[in-house]
Amino acid sequence: MLKNPIALLPRILPPVLLLAALCAAPLAGAQTAPSRIGFVTTERLMTESKMAKAADAKIQAEFSKRQKANEELMAKFKQMSEKFDADAPRLTDIERTRRARELFDMEKDVQRMNREFTEDLMQRKSEERAAIATRAYKLIEQIAEQEKLDAVLQEAAWSSPRIDITDRILKLLDK
Repeated sequence: MLKNPIALLPRILPPVLLLAALCAAPLAGAQTAPSRIGFVTTERLMTESKMAKAADAKIQAEFSKRQKANEELMAKFKQMSEKFDADAPRLTDIERTRRARELFDMEKDVQRMNREFTEDLMQRKSEERAAIATRAYKLIEQIAEQEKLDAVLQEAAWSSPRIDITDRILKLLDK
């Protein structure tokens, strides 16, 4: 054991400082080169591109019949419910219970159909957005390589318009 470790400090400190300086030198050089950053608003790619608009039209056509059927069933349910409310005072207990059960079952069917419609619609939208995102990602990589960008950000509290590459990506997506 050392009786006085501080006595060794003058002999150990110079090599430790030299080692630290040697390790820090490459890092200092790397930090002097300015980083180049780009920014893209992905939501604009998903809403403004021709690819996105075509996908929305395709989905609209694909789901319009189901949406109409859901709306018709909801209208029928509302009509039957209003009729039941108007007829209820004149109905026998057995008839009132039977019709209430029919309405309850129909309401469950309406809710189920709406839930399935929404889930299917969201699934299709996700599939179409994934296709757009895949294509956009390739274009972002291409522009980043051409412009020698070190990073391309997609979310920011604020970004300068000079680093925004969204319009360029939109033009390429629309080709």
